[in-house]
Amino acid sequence: MNQGWFVTGTDTGIGKTVAAAALLLQLRDQGRHAIYMKPVQTGCDVEGATCVAPDLRHCHRLVGLPPVSDEEEDCCPYRLRMPASPHLAAAREGVTIDMEHIIAAHRRLQERYEHVVVEGAGGVLVPLNDSLTNLDLMQQLDLPVVVVCRPGLGTLNHTLLTLQILRKAGLNTAGLVTVDTTDAPWTDIEEDNQATLQRMGRLPLLGRITYHPALADESAGPDILRTCIQGLSV
Repeated sequence: MNQGWFVTGTDTGIGKTVAAAALLLQLRDQGRHAIYMKPVQTGCDVEGATCVAPDLRHCHRLVGLPPVSDEEEDCCPYRLRMPASPHLAAAREGVTIDMEHIIAAHRRLQERYEHVVVEGAGGVLVPLNDSLTNLDLMQQLDLPVVVVCRPGLGTLNHTLLTLQILRKAGLNTAGLVTVDTTDAPWTDIEEDNQATLQRMGRLPLLGRITYHPALADESAGPDILRTCIQGLSV
């Protein structure tokens, strides 16, 4: 039985959290016991002496879950203040990101939930520390990978490179999800990109998430997210 997915992307800021929330929402709408995990979050908000993971809060809001969970330590083991690559943000705070710590947190979530939707920080080769990247974490967790990509110009090179790396690493890539991060209408370019990625990437397009301004300003909830999900099924 599939115990979840690892959601990665071709870049940062392309809608991975929204895509992860869409997967989680569909699982929960089906009555599945599912949870979201962000192993490393940089650019955290500081509230008093506590670092709060914005992606964790955003995902919970989109899915309709309580904003603060008593499982936050497992759902987001590393919360770092600097909005930078995990290895740099951790170094600035004197923290070493330990792979075994993340794996242990994921294992605890797996024991309590049917599915864990894991979102990586940035793209496949983003460093977590001086020697390990997201790719190493993906290999350790051994979950099917969902690649989130832009529909427009630039996506072909970025997405096909990502897929090539995942295949060389022996990972099972489930497919692609495109996320519209602006309200610009699709043209022949976006339509052709979608077809080209499926043909040259040899993977299905799992779905598309259309643009809604409330998704961008983080005020959306599950009702709005449902209206933006096109063709995504889990």
